[in-house]
Amino acid sequence: MSGQSLLVPGELSPTRSVPGSIRRPEYVGKPAPTPYTGPEVQDSDTIERMRIAGRIAAQAMEEAAKHIAPGVTTDELDRVAHEFMCDHGAYPSTLGYRGFPKSLCASVNEVICHGIPDSTVLRDGDIVNLDVTAYIGGVHGDNNATYLCGDVDEESRLLVERTRESLNRAIKAVKPGRQINIVGRVIESYAKRFGYGVVRDFTGHGINSSFHSGLIVPHYDSPHHTTVIQPGMTFTIEPMLTLGTHEYDMWEDGWTVVTKDRRRTAQFEHTLVVTATGAEILTLP
Repeated sequence: MSGQSLLVPGELSPTRSVPGSIRRPEYVGKPAPTPYTGPEVQDSDTIERMRIAGRIAAQAMEEAAKHIAPGVTTDELDRVAHEFMCDHGAYPSTLGYRGFPKSLCASVNEVICHGIPDSTVLRDGDIVNLDVTAYIGGVHGDNNATYLCGDVDEESRLLVERTRESLNRAIKAVKPGRQINIVGRVIESYAKRFGYGVVRDFTGHGINSSFHSGLIVPHYDSPHHTTVIQPGMTFTIEPMLTLGTHEYDMWEDGWTVVTKDRRRTAQFEHTLVVTATGAEILTLP
């Protein structure tokens, strides 16, 4: 494993502005979103709008990822994604969600998820996850991926590659009539081959006009999550695999989640819609 020193919080830049012409999600300026009470199965119009949101989110993430290099700050990656989404008429969903201060999550090395972009400088050998969600047309599109920064050690490279593969396998397992826990069963069985931990307390989720609808998509084999998958359902799958334990600590900022043993972790995510025969990825650039 890489001998990189552990992360510490950096300094935050001022909140980035969003043009007034861009529609805000209802939770902006509030301590929490209004609980979603609508259906998990979406109509064709909603799904088409989610395709647009998902494509913008994927393109914004791709654009920010082009700037990943030693010496670049995570705040700079946030700036790139923020400006891309605004330029395309989308609101960065994370900005102001339950008080989150930035337009993407940047989670480096031992950070499992929800890392806040700041003055942290990327180093040669780091791995960094970018989690980008766009809101446009009244709906959200959510995706993330883990990228290599410079010359990354083999153990970390394999973790990243296999985490991506775990997502691909889970997507292929989505079929109408199956229970949602098939997703976690597939991911956990694959991760166990390599001795990886599978994070339990942070999950995939239903998504539509709501950022998090209430539907939970676990990434481990859970007998308790038995919702039957139906055509038209929209949700994310976003496995988080670790080189060690699945247990975690939370930084004082209330957002940044790090592995308890401080070993590295990787994550990948797509937003999906269930079709008659499987699943379509909505977050493709």
